Amino acid sequence: MMKSILVFCSVLFFQVQDIYSQVVLNADGPGNTYELINSVLAPGFDVVEDPDCSHTAFGRHIDEVFDAELNTNVFRFQIHVTLDNDRCINFDRQRNEIKTYDKSPDNLKGVEGETVVYKWKFKLDAGFQSSPNFTHIHQLKTVGGLYESIPMYTLTARKGTPDKLELRYAETASQSTLQQTDLTPFKGAWVEVTETIKYGTNASPDSGTFSIVIKRVSDMVTLFSYTNNAIKNWQTDADFVRPKWGIYRSLLNSADLRDEQVLFANFSIEEMGTLSVNDTNFNKNRIKIVPNPASNQISIIEATPKSFNSINIYDNLGRLMIQPRPISKTIDISNLNSGIYFIAFKKDLYTVDVERLIVK
Repeated sequence: MMKSILVFCSVLFFQVQDIYSQVVLNADGPGNTYELINSVLAPGFDVVEDPDCSHTAFGRHIDEVFDAELNTNVFRFQIHVTLDNDRCINFDRQRNEIKTYDKSPDNLKGVEGETVVYKWKFKLDAGFQSSPNFTHIHQLKTVGGLYESIPMYTLTARKGTPDKLELRYAETASQSTLQQTDLTPFKGAWVEVTETIKYGTNASPDSGTFSIVIKRVSDMVTLFSYTNNAIKNWQTDADFVRPKWGIYRSLLNSADLRDEQVLFANFSIEEMGTLSVNDTNFNKNRIKIVPNPASNQISIIEATPKSFNSINIYDNLGRLMIQPRPISKTIDISNLNSGIYFIAFKKDLYTVDVERLIVK
């Protein structure tokens, strides 16, 4: 049976009073890993770029394991120096990545003028070895246009003295290193990445912006950060930008490499909305929850009839708690613990409202 996943949630952050569209991909236990990934990043299609074709005896190169430090299931990306290649297409490199692409929902594609926050965790093994050429673990890559062959942003590990973690950038057809740091603190430790990008040109007021912060999970110490508030983040004639995560490395110096396992967890893609909850037009169409606070049952009152056709109730960590089927204007919440919850109302693919619910 296909495993369930929190596919789409809209969370209202009162600190900034903006609407967020968030897609989350979390591991939930062994089995059906490719199916799980595809169900979130491109339902009905295939977003996994793996070397399975040349190494069928090994089986799937991405699976799920339980991690004691995070106390949850995580994704394990595996690559082997011999036998594995780049999808039986290129043999001077090897790739085991997941992505969004043209078959993905629109809210997973970065478009001009939009601000998107990408979040994830990853862990390199304590003995991790990098290529002197490239060992990518994340890319933001343009689809369409003049420069789609080269990633716009890349987070890559590179062999050196010492090994480095590099943030690479390409405005056109060539990349440069924006910032680098010693790779040693990243080895053997879970880190959490927050990458925020505004897809725009470098001409005010439509300037692109970019920031990335990487913190060690155990103590939340910042290991790497970079910010640029005026940078071109839209390549000529681009259709959209997609994220990629995994292991993509050169085999030109294979003697420097070893079989690797890189762990990933808690992928998140958030489109930052521009609609404030204080906006007058928004408020007059809002959906009301009564009573609020509540303890046993709530009723839904619409200002506009038939304004939504699905309801999701999330806790304050973004976990799906209730998804009424069929839709009802009265919802039993007696099984919810006391606390703050968020109720997202959707009309087809669009979130029309998010309301906070206090459960007594």
